[in-house]
Amino acid sequence: MSGSAALLVLADGRFPAGGHAHSGGAEGAVKAGRLRGAGDLEHFCRGRLHTAGLTAAGLAAAAAAGHDPLALDEAADARTPSPALRRTARRLGRQMMRAARATWPSPALDELAAARPKGAHQPIVLGLAARSAGLPPLDAAYAAAYENISGPATAVVRLLSLDPFDATAVLARLAPETEQVAQTAARAADGPVEALPAASAPLLDLVAESHATWPVRLFAS
Repeated sequence: MSGSAALLVLADGRFPAGGHAHSGGAEGAVKAGRLRGAGDLEHFCRGRLHTAGLTAAGLAAAAAAGHDPLALDEAADARTPSPALRRTARRLGRQMMRAARATWPSPALDELAAARPKGAHQPIVLGLAARSAGLPPLDAAYAAAYENISGPATAVVRLLSLDPFDATAVLARLAPETEQVAQTAARAADGPVEALPAASAPLLDLVAESHATWPVRLFAS
């Protein structure tokens, strides 16, 4: 499989990595009345892209570049102050690991799965999957950055019965910024783990903690 084709598979929303069950904080934002239409969705996704998206893209790029995945997993913990989001990241990482090992088997994936049987943070697994598929760090960063906005956009279509064309238009308008975030993350992956992006989004953390207590919800996060 060529690099470009592998990237399409990895970034495809139908790749069975469990992301369809998560809203990336969008469900909480909808309930709080902060996300009511396409305009709000664009603001929400832009904020996510430059915070959680940048951080995830940096971790994924570093894993694809060959940094120690266990050190990256610890760095991901340090960059994720919300216990609910840490649990979510590891659940998604466990599912991503199953899909990645079936699609692009590699000793690196096997070693991380053995070292983190309950799941490593999803961006690290994504980065190792990219490396196993022969993709460069920049492509891993692209996949992580895009996933951080495509997931909420897809969720809002269901949550608000938003026109899918409007949601897709939001992703298209954010494409130049997604590219910038991926490039920034890939450059950071050339340096030490401590220098990777650590952008924070406190409101996403608070929403995640609240969402985790809901007795009834459409999405897992």
